[in-house]
Amino acid sequence: MVLKQSHLRYFAAVAEAGQMTSAARRLHVAQPALSQAISQLESGLRVRLLDRHPRGVTLTAAGEIFLEKAQSILRAQADAAAMAASLARSMDGRIEIGFLSIPPALIAPNLLEAFFAANPQLQISSRELPFPTRSTASWLSDVDLALCHSPVPHPEVEVLTLRRDARAVLLREDHRLAACEVLSVADVVSEPFYGFDPSVDPIWAAFWSLDDHRGSAPAVLTADHPTKAIEMVAAMSSGRAVCTLPAPVARIIADLVPRLVARPLIDAEPATCALVWHASRRNPIVDDFVKLARTFAVSPPTLA
Repeated sequence: MVLKQSHLRYFAAVAEAGQMTSAARRLHVAQPALSQAISQLESGLRVRLLDRHPRGVTLTAAGEIFLEKAQSILRAQADAAAMAASLARSMDGRIEIGFLSIPPALIAPNLLEAFFAANPQLQISSRELPFPTRSTASWLSDVDLALCHSPVPHPEVEVLTLRRDARAVLLREDHRLAACEVLSVADVVSEPFYGFDPSVDPIWAAFWSLDDHRGSAPAVLTADHPTKAIEMVAAMSSGRAVCTLPAPVARIIADLVPRLVARPLIDAEPATCALVWHASRRNPIVDDFVKLARTFAVSPPTLA
C-alpha cells in the first residue's frame, strides 16, 4: 500500500485530538471526508487503528505503534520541505527571521544594523510567529531563525542568549495595581492571569504566568485562548487580569495600545532574549548571522 501524506496527517490529527469533530475543525476538512480517509487508511493497512466510542476515539495497540511511525514520517517530510525552502532563500541572498510580538529591528536593533552594514547585498524578511506550540523545533520549522524570549530548549534547536531582560507586568490603567510605580512577585502572583490556547507549549506559557515563582498554575485563568501576540493584546485591552512580559516588549505595547500600562516586576526571574535556529540545517547566511550575533551576546541584564 502506498501511504498518502494526507492520510497520515489526518490520522495524527485525530489521534492527538481524540475526536473526529475537533480534528476536522483543526484540519479545515469536513468530518465525513475525514472519517472516510481514516477508514481508507485502516482498510489499506488491514488493521484497526482507532476504537470509536460516543465520546470520541482512542488508539488501539496497533494505532499507538503506527502513530509513532506516522509522526516520524510527517516530521521528516516537513523538515525536508523546510530545508529546501531555506536553501532557496539562501541562494536568493535572503533569510527569514521569526518573531513573536515585536519585530527583530526593535528587539535587537544593533544586531540588525550591524548585519546590514556588513552584508548590504543580503536581505532579511521577518515573519510573525504564533506562540510556541508543541516543540520549539516544530514551531521554528518555517523560518531560518527567530528572535524570541525564553524559548523552551529542544535537542534539534540551537539557542544563543543575547541578554537577560527584566520582566514587567502589563495591565489596564484602571486595574488596582496600576497605581504602583513598581511591583513585586508577591503583589501579582495571586492575581487572575490571562489564559493561553491549549495548543501553546505549557512550559513556555507557564513562565509568563509566574508558575516558576508560584510553583503551580494561577488559581484563576481567564477564558481567553490567544495563539498570537495580537490576540493577547486584544484580551488585555478589555479585561481585568494581568500578564508578564519582557520589560522592553511591555513598554512598547503600553506605548502603542491605549489604556494599557507596564509596571516593572522587580524580583521576577528575568527572561532570556535569545536567537534560536535549527541545529541540523546548513545555511551560510544563517551561519554568518549567528557568528555576528555571538559578538552581541555579552550584555548585562536589561532593567525596567
